[in-house]
Amino acid sequence: MRVSAGRSVRRVAILTALLAVTVAAGCSSNSGTSSTSTMDMPMSGSHKPVATTDADWKPVTDALGRTGKFGDNNTVYRIPLVRSDLHVQSQGVDIKPGLSLGGYAAFGKYDDGAMVMGDLVVTEEELPKVTDALHANGLRQTALHKHLLGHSPQVWWTHIEGMGDPAQLGKAMKAVLDATSIAPAAAPPAQQPPVDIDTAGVDAALGRKGTADGGLFKYNLARAETISDSGHVLPPTFGVTTVINFQPTGAGGAAVNGDFALTTTEVDKVIEALRKGGIDVVELHNHMLTDDPHIFFLHYWAVDDAVTIAKTLRTALDATNLAK
Repeated sequence: MRVSAGRSVRRVAILTALLAVTVAAGCSSNSGTSSTSTMDMPMSGSHKPVATTDADWKPVTDALGRTGKFGDNNTVYRIPLVRSDLHVQSQGVDIKPGLSLGGYAAFGKYDDGAMVMGDLVVTEEELPKVTDALHANGLRQTALHKHLLGHSPQVWWTHIEGMGDPAQLGKAMKAVLDATSIAPAAAPPAQQPPVDIDTAGVDAALGRKGTADGGLFKYNLARAETISDSGHVLPPTFGVTTVINFQPTGAGGAAVNGDFALTTTEVDKVIEALRKGGIDVVELHNHMLTDDPHIFFLHYWAVDDAVTIAKTLRTALDATNLAK
């Protein structure tokens, strides 16, 4: 059947108009909390976070009934969401909350709005309610996975993000946290308890200085690149770092858990280095949907002499592009 040129032109015009309507509808949002249309495509970091004060985040802290700390020259306000209420065991090790159960919500302000990005530790019973609360309140669920091998009770880690104004983000996060039993963080001890491993030896093996935290020994290592998500530059405090946590197990030993933040070309090298040293690979996944460069997070687990583990981790670290 032949179609006239005029009819073809009219058909193209109609299809073009329908496509424009569809795109416009897709760009609208039912929630004032999160504008997913601005967070769907990776792009270079054109929006940089600005320094803020406690007053900027008062709507958040008032809504949540909990406070946080600033990082990266006051450009990120991070609230800890630690599961101190859970008693988790993995591979025969009683997991201290600071080793593997430390969720958070981090907030930053940009020229086009405020952002929240975080990681929530939830039980299997809480997970469906948390997922529903996230989506009902305009927040995105960008990852869902485990940080530990076999463990009891079963817990999950879910990454979130959203944009809006601080009051909207605070209200949304309140609804999400109400679906969990995450309690406000306890005040830190006046004096840090001793860390029962050779911390000097671990520092020497890793070539970096760790931090004592509640009987644990920790490292938080930023990458050299500028990382962005949907055009928003992400300072390290948002969680785009390599994390190493040591929990002493006695006689110089430690359970070590954390994750490497890796680019595509680094993944194979780091897995090979970890396995050569007997460190287990737990998970390999992304935490974000539209980050640039696209970062893979490799979670690991080991129980052995702390310095021995540190030497293997150093080999893996040397295969990554860390900030000096």
